[in-house]
Amino acid sequence: MPKKSSKPNRSYQVADQIQRDLSELVREIKDPRLGMVTISAVDVTPDYAHAKVSFSVLVGDAQECEVALNSAAGFLRNGLFKRLHIHTVPTLHFQFDRTTERAADMNALIARAVASRSKDSDE
Repeated sequence: MPKKSSKPNRSYQVADQIQRDLSELVREIKDPRLGMVTISAVDVTPDYAHAKVSFSVLVGDAQECEVALNSAAGFLRNGLFKRLHIHTVPTLHFQFDRTTERAADMNALIARAVASRSKDSDE
């Protein structure tokens, strides 16, 4: 029975290691479309065949970065083969993570609401 509970934990460990390794490997890509990219999350399928890699962009165009990362997926996967000690290295699928974008929008909305509330209380 303990094997069952350790398997999901192993999946998280593999995903975490892939995230750390990809963060380093992305810096080696010499593609002008690639901005300042941060790997924010990695979700691995139970059979380790595929990994959904979420990323955010500090500087650069998100769509161009997504195209650049997906075209470099083979190079990055090859780099993971050399670093990871697992039987199957997943095929990488990159997608832009809008969480930070949404958080910034929410902060702006909150700031506007607070500003209008304080303006109303001043009158």
